[in-house]
Amino acid sequence: MTNDQHEIEDKYTVDVDTDMPALEELSGVDTVRCADVHELEATYFDTADLALAKAGISLCRRTGGADAGWHLQLPMKKGHFEVHESLSRAVKTVPKSLRRLIVVHARGEALQPVAVVRTRRHVHLLLDNDGRTLAEFCDDQVSADTLEQTDQVTWREWELELVEGDAALLTAAASLVEAAGAHPSHATKLTRVLGERVPLRPEQVKPRLTRDSPASQLLQARLLEQVTVIRRYDPLVRRDAPDAVHKMRVAVRRLRNALATYRPLFVRERTEPVREELKWLAAELGEPRDAEVMRERLELMLAHEPPEVVRGAGYQRMDEEMRAEYEQSRDKMLGALDSERYFALLDRLDDLAAGPPWSDKAAQPAHAVLRARVRHDYKRLVGRVEFADEADDPGEREHRLHEARKAAKRVRYAAETLTGVYGKPARRFVKAMKRVQSRLGDHHDAFVTQERLRALGDEAADTGDNAFVFGVLHAREEKALIETDGEFVREWGKASKKKRRRWLSG
Repeated sequence: MTNDQHEIEDKYTVDVDTDMPALEELSGVDTVRCADVHELEATYFDTADLALAKAGISLCRRTGGADAGWHLQLPMKKGHFEVHESLSRAVKTVPKSLRRLIVVHARGEALQPVAVVRTRRHVHLLLDNDGRTLAEFCDDQVSADTLEQTDQVTWREWELELVEGDAALLTAAASLVEAAGAHPSHATKLTRVLGERVPLRPEQVKPRLTRDSPASQLLQARLLEQVTVIRRYDPLVRRDAPDAVHKMRVAVRRLRNALATYRPLFVRERTEPVREELKWLAAELGEPRDAEVMRERLELMLAHEPPEVVRGAGYQRMDEEMRAEYEQSRDKMLGALDSERYFALLDRLDDLAAGPPWSDKAAQPAHAVLRARVRHDYKRLVGRVEFADEADDPGEREHRLHEARKAAKRVRYAAETLTGVYGKPARRFVKAMKRVQSRLGDHHDAFVTQERLRALGDEAADTGDNAFVFGVLHAREEKALIETDGEFVREWGKASKKKRRRWLSG
């Protein structure tokens, strides 16, 4: 039996004799109730070269407490995604279901015990005046051994994990906990035990970048960042975690756009084949994502319709068809992620990020070459918007606006690379491009959905079923097309003002 959850928590290192903070003083907390004391033991598994730990992943077999079993923690931008599987008969061997999730990191290497961590955990529940548990505060006394060392490592740490509370509670608690003498910690128990055996990953070693830094340094930081995101979301995509496919697909697109926008700074003969493979991967990720978006959009629209409108077998058939489409496209995507082609691409991406094939131009200062590439992409966007404005036919205008959307996305991603050194003006420009892209995305979604509704209506009519609901939704999407077109025009008017681009030529 497996179950998943997205955990958001803060960890702190604290001296062994430090008193507990007055958690009842936190806003919204009515009572702090001492719950159980647990004796936990966790045996951590990894490859011989600690591939999981290097990726920020922890995999352990835990005994004791209420959640004994196998625990796989996958890092996310905020918190981590945890997959929990019961012990069953799998005591010494990692369950196949978990091994499949981390294949991109383990690559078939044996998973073996690397450390044993023992924790005496005092649990305190933070309750509001209705008795709801807002958060769980754990006071942990920890001792640990690696399988290569005889010296035992001991420490104390505090952990505050949200249950039904919000992020504001974590923020407020941070001040209170740090005032009590604790220090924020981003290390997992495993990385604390292994210490220097887990080196910093390339993307974690961030050089201080300025506008005078070589352009190659800014671009390499971008490549490392996005390759890391792809690897981070691979297990989450396999697990069907919320929004994981979208996040991974965006990272793939950002990589492709970086290699396209800044093409003159690379040796093209080596980067163009990688771009083509990234295009393939984006398409494989895109099919289930597009199916999911379409189904969610229609479900949301139908939820706002009265029961007398949503009736007949046509609606049921639509739901079944769209769920089947999603499952089929997801199975196809998972097949791609298990293919030799995909793993070969990951190897090429690792090599590319670690040692990009630079042209001579990449050695020039960032300010001398990179902004010109963003300006180049922006001019393309202007041309596509103007081309769309010349279209009289609505269908043709939609096609041209869709091309403009792609151009806006490329400008946005190109400018993102420079926000670290150009600051607020660049960030404002990126946000403006994102709003333009979003409005064009809304317009495209309405157009595509309208086409799908027309087909569904025809299918219902052919089978003698009630097609009324599809006509109603089609009309609503017609209205949405007009509204989103107007919203795009307004956003473009603001985004295309000269003040938004001063940083590109200053």
